[in-house]
Amino acid sequence: MAEVVAKAGVKREAGYLYFIDKQGNVARAKMARGGKSGSRKQQVVAKTNIKRATGYLYFLDKNGHVSRVKMARGGKKKKGAKKVAKKSSRKVVRKTAKKPAKRKAPAKKKRR
Repeated sequence: MAEVVAKAGVKREAGYLYFIDKQGNVARAKMARGGKSGSRKQQVVAKTNIKRATGYLYFLDKNGHVSRVKMARGGKKKKGAKKVAKKSSRKVVRKTAKKPAKRKAPAKKKRR
C-alpha cells in the first residue's frame, strides 16, 4: 500500500483543502463555498521539502503524514476479456434505404 515519506503530524481544520505543493511542503487553502469566486491564498502548514519521484502519487494521509503510492497506469486486463466472434457461413444481405431524389436548383434570372 502507501509508504510514509515524511512524518508531519498535521492536524486538519474543517473548511480547508490540504495538499502537497510544488516545493514538497504541506499546504492548505480555504475551500470555495456558495459560489464565491477568485483565487485563494495558500499557506504552508509544515515544511517537509520532499523531492518527488516520477510515477508516484503524494498525499496527506489520515494521520497527517506525507505518504506516497505507486500510480496505476493503464489498469489491469480482465481474464476472459478476449471473446472471439464466430464467423457465420451465411452472407448477410443488407437492404439500403431509398434516398430521395435530388432537386435541381432553380435557374437564376439575369438582370439587365
